[in-house]
Amino acid sequence: MKRVGILGGGQLGRMLLQAAANYPVETSVLEKDADCPAAHLCTHFNKGDITNFDDVYNFGKNLDAITIEIESVNVEALKKLETEGILVYPRPHALEIIKNKIKQKNFYKENEIPTSPFMVTAKKEELKGHLDFLPAAHKVAMGGYDGRGVQLLKTSQDINNGFDEEAVLEKLVNIKKEISIIVAMDNEGKTAVYPPVEMIFNQTLNLLEYQLCPAHLGEKTLWKAEAIALAVVKNLQSAGIFAVELFVDIDDKVLVNETAPRVHNSGHHTIEAAFSSQFDMLWRIILGYPLGLTKPIMSSAMVNLIGEENYKGEAVYQNLNETLQIENVFVHIYGKKETRPGRKMGHVTILSNERQQLIHVAGKVKHLLKVISK
Repeated sequence: MKRVGILGGGQLGRMLLQAAANYPVETSVLEKDADCPAAHLCTHFNKGDITNFDDVYNFGKNLDAITIEIESVNVEALKKLETEGILVYPRPHALEIIKNKIKQKNFYKENEIPTSPFMVTAKKEELKGHLDFLPAAHKVAMGGYDGRGVQLLKTSQDINNGFDEEAVLEKLVNIKKEISIIVAMDNEGKTAVYPPVEMIFNQTLNLLEYQLCPAHLGEKTLWKAEAIALAVVKNLQSAGIFAVELFVDIDDKVLVNETAPRVHNSGHHTIEAAFSSQFDMLWRIILGYPLGLTKPIMSSAMVNLIGEENYKGEAVYQNLNETLQIENVFVHIYGKKETRPGRKMGHVTILSNERQQLIHVAGKVKHLLKVISK
């Protein structure tokens, strides 16, 4: 039986472990919080810091394989483990590129993968010399996550909101749609592509609010998007699961926004909506089984459950019973004990082959099911 470790014990680790129940595998989790959502589902729980070299190395040295639920892990420890024969998903060189937004953008440029124009800044003061590049998004090179570490700079008055550290200044695109494509690649280089999802964002929190699958795209745009997503993953030269987020502009030009080297929020709908979920697919890759079927069972929508404004403390799910009574609605609560404004607390998947029905029910769920506190 293979011994597989997961760095991080949050909601993604929890969902990975739920999918692992289908396979003969011994699982371990490394996480600082002994009460994390994944702690009770793994075979072995290890308390430690996923950013600490010694903690990660000592955790991984007796495993057969190791994977991540978040990019902010110690890459140097993963490099050492890889040299000692431990299989790492994604490979450390790919993770090193993706976790640094400067390296990630340069990777797209070097591999002729279309992305929006950008430049690198080291200090906020440099923004004064690039006013002609506005409007733009300023993104910190390291540590940005779930909308943090991103500032929209539309006019010269906004540059004081920029970052006084290494960052990417990225020209804003006139966006028609934002889409995401989950791509799986096994150790032999075989790939499987999930249908693209169309993402609708909360403009205030800069978080995914809900999404629709499949995205409504013209045939040529779909082909371009799939080809670009595959080019990203193949050039990274790493087995694993990757979420490639893309912009479709008003001229139907497709540009890569960002890539996540792991199971991703934009793929959560696959638990109910696909024959092989993104979580099942990653286990197939790690354990050396054939890639799963990405074909959708039904069209779907997915709504993020986000902590309501002005509520902080022990989580309460308002109108949960009413939500569970809606046909073809599946509620996933992540097991986080405390809510706070903007915190991801769960998601809801909705199945229907009628697009308007999906939009209608997604709106109903969004306004009905609220995460508040006692």
